[in-house]
Formats: sequence, C-alpha cells, structure tokens
Amino acid sequence: MARDAEPGLRELITARGAELEAQAEKLSQQLQEVRDELEELAVAELVARRLAEQLHAETEREATSAQAAGQVAGRAVLLVPQRERGMDEAVLPGDYQRVMDVVRRAGGPVMVRQVCAELGMSTEPARSEALRAKLNRLAERGWLRKPADGKFTITL
Repeated sequence: MARDAEPGLRELITARGAELEAQAEKLSQQLQEVRDELEELAVAELVARRLAEQLHAETEREATSAQAAGQVAGRAVLLVPQRERGMDEAVLPGDYQRVMDVVRRAGGPVMVRQVCAELGMSTEPARSEALRAKLNRLAERGWLRKPADGKFTITL
C-alpha cells in the first residue's frame, strides 16, 4: 500500500512545483514591470526638474531684461515704465508699441493668440508665451487691463 501512495504523492509534488514555478514567473514579470516604471519615474523627474530650471532661467532673464533697460542721467530706468496720467505710448519700446496698437485696433478684449496672429507671429507655445509675458508686463504697469478671463484690453 505504501508503494501506491508514492506515485500520488509525486504527482502532488510535481503539480505544486509547477504552480510555484508559474507563480515565480508571474512575480518576476511583475517585479520587472515595477522596475521599469521606477526607471520611467526617475527619467520623468529628471525631465521635470530640467524644465523647471529652464523656466526659472527664462523668467530670470525676462525679469532682468525688463528691469535693466538702460540709464537716464545715471539712473536705471525700466523698459516698460509704470503708466502715469498723461504718459504717451511713445515712451514704450517699439515692440511694445506694436502690441498696444494691435490691442487698441481689436476694439475689445483679445487673447494672446489673436495678438500673435495680428503681429504675424507663430502661435506655438515658445513664441506665444514670450508675447504673453509682454502683455502681462504691460498690464502690470498699467498700460493694459487683464480681466479674470485672461484677455487683454486697453486701459481707459
């Protein structure tokens, strides 16, 4: 009788071994998927960090160039001065004057891409974001208004 149990036991052991092998293969695949995803996350984090550094550097350059315009009587002046009563747009640099002209001719609120189109500029983000910075600068300094909808209008 002991010899009859032996083949049944071997079948159970073989079956259990096959189950464990299949489970080990599945776990190995899952482990590889987790490692792959961890690697992708590391790359994504690196890309995000580089993009943030580039954006920070561009913002710094814009802030520096916007504020370090030139010298008048030995004093630094802004390229885009704060608007004061009676001040003419002629004090603005030429590219800002063109932007003001487009917004004025629109006759109502305009979006950045509309101004880009009127100026014959590309509406791709790299170009439109540079123009958005100019429009925001004009709004911050009182030359334009920027309502909550994000469009720009001439200040009355």
